Amino acid sequence: MKEIKRTCFNTEVNLNKVGQEVYLIGWVHKKRDLGSLTFIDLRDRSGIIQLVLNNETKKFPVVKNEYLIHIHGVVNKKDIPNPKLLTGNIEIVVDKLEVINTAELTPFIIDDDTDALEDTRLKYRYLDLRRLCLQKNLILRSKIVSITHDFLNKNGFLEIETPVLGVSTPEGAREFLVPSRNNPQQFYALPQSPQLYKQLLMIAGFERYYQIAKCFRDEDLRADRQPEFTQIDIETSFLNQEQLLDIMDQLLYRIFKETIGYEIKLPIRKMEYDEAVNVYGSDKPDTRFDLKLVDVKDLFINSEFEIFKNNKYLKCIVVKNSANYFSRKIFDELNLTANKFGMKNFFNLKYVNNEFSGSILKFLTDDIKNELINKLNLENNDVIIFASSNIKYNVNFGLGALRNELAKKLDLIKNKDQYDILWVVHWPLFSKDEITNQLTPEHHPFTRPCDEDLKYLDEAPEKVYAYCYDIVINGYEAGGGSLRIYDQKTQTKIFELLGLSDEDIKKRFGFFIDAFKYGTPPHAGIAFGLERLTMLLTKTDNIRDVIAFPKNLKARCPMSNAPSNVTEEQLKDLHIKFE
Repeated sequence: MKEIKRTCFNTEVNLNKVGQEVYLIGWVHKKRDLGSLTFIDLRDRSGIIQLVLNNETKKFPVVKNEYLIHIHGVVNKKDIPNPKLLTGNIEIVVDKLEVINTAELTPFIIDDDTDALEDTRLKYRYLDLRRLCLQKNLILRSKIVSITHDFLNKNGFLEIETPVLGVSTPEGAREFLVPSRNNPQQFYALPQSPQLYKQLLMIAGFERYYQIAKCFRDEDLRADRQPEFTQIDIETSFLNQEQLLDIMDQLLYRIFKETIGYEIKLPIRKMEYDEAVNVYGSDKPDTRFDLKLVDVKDLFINSEFEIFKNNKYLKCIVVKNSANYFSRKIFDELNLTANKFGMKNFFNLKYVNNEFSGSILKFLTDDIKNELINKLNLENNDVIIFASSNIKYNVNFGLGALRNELAKKLDLIKNKDQYDILWVVHWPLFSKDEITNQLTPEHHPFTRPCDEDLKYLDEAPEKVYAYCYDIVINGYEAGGGSLRIYDQKTQTKIFELLGLSDEDIKKRFGFFIDAFKYGTPPHAGIAFGLERLTMLLTKTDNIRDVIAFPKNLKARCPMSNAPSNVTEEQLKDLHIKFE
């Protein structure tokens, strides 16, 4: 078999091919030598198929795990099927086997279940990627991109590339800077998103743009964040919010249906930002479980407990039938979350056998007890967890974080195959620091205020809401966007409210603002996180599982050892000198 031939991929062999001859190529996944018979699990990109070698009738070359082999054989129906394999009903009786290439002993087992440390797997990523679970993730990612291309192309969108080497602009995160050899002491910035360019394409008259865009943010990393990531980036002209979201609903429907066979109910439901934050404690609420936030400030107005009485905000959640779970140790662990949100701790009460117990029991009058029972519909064995602060963000988002934490600890999400998908809409244009009164944009400074709220821009900008929308899937933000400001006067006003001087505006956004002078159309856009979408569809909780060559939590690549030192000559060319 000197000529390498392949009849088909492993998982394309089925019962219809019984008795037929096939040529297959793949890696030795496992080998079981029973003396007269040798069984080999052959692995290719599609999956695993079992080979049978009769050692009494033919002498075969020695093979070991991860040897690359080429075989010829006949498809045979198995007496005892293996339900764990797609090819579990058949096997290949081999009459010819050729070793294409040998392999050394691998530093870890090439299998879906591995106990290898992540940095070891990342160091040998080319071996790690032989694991079928990771290959399936990247295949699904590729399908998402393919479906996106097909859908958007058929709906009049043009794929247009935008620069990777651009100008530094403030967009909320630290940028990666690239020194310019031809322009000493000046730098390009890698794009955090193609935001400015895609809006300029609308001004240029292209009307419908998209791009599978590489983006870069120099942020601290975590399980769902990488320094470089990919967006499905979209911008349109002349569409209102409902029209744009309707198209995006259809795109998401196709992605879910054609990748995992899941049918989204259309239209995707919408939730107001205020409801998301005030009831679920998050701008990306997971509504697969209850634990809603309840405002109980009115019950404690006359309380002797000074914290509850004097703080502006007081809310709680009720954890049903769980008093036995909450030990002192558990409450201490939960209070670490409170600390992260500027509160010393959460306060708690247990309601068992019609009696309250807890650290604040001595402050409860009979009236407060009865009001709590009635307002919260308390039942035996329930637990109340309170959050109190003078800052609304701390209370809402603190309880929201606790809510998600308890959902995992208590396994509150019962139907894990169900996808919880919703649009969070009608966001505030700004968030206002309750201590410093400083305004910061909730999305970005190009977001269009709602027409009915323009009257508040001068006197009470914190009251202004925006045409904003985020797509939330199972408690993760999977994408977001907004209608854009398209008149120069409003855009300048927003910059002024953010404290930017005319000089700042000209320096940072001069070319962008100048473009607004030339008939800018009403436009809107959105960007989906490709890795987030893939992560959710493959049900992994680690974004590195859906990226071919990711960085570790230290933003390093253990395989290539990037970032690395460079030579003095390279630094000299770039006019850079370290002190």
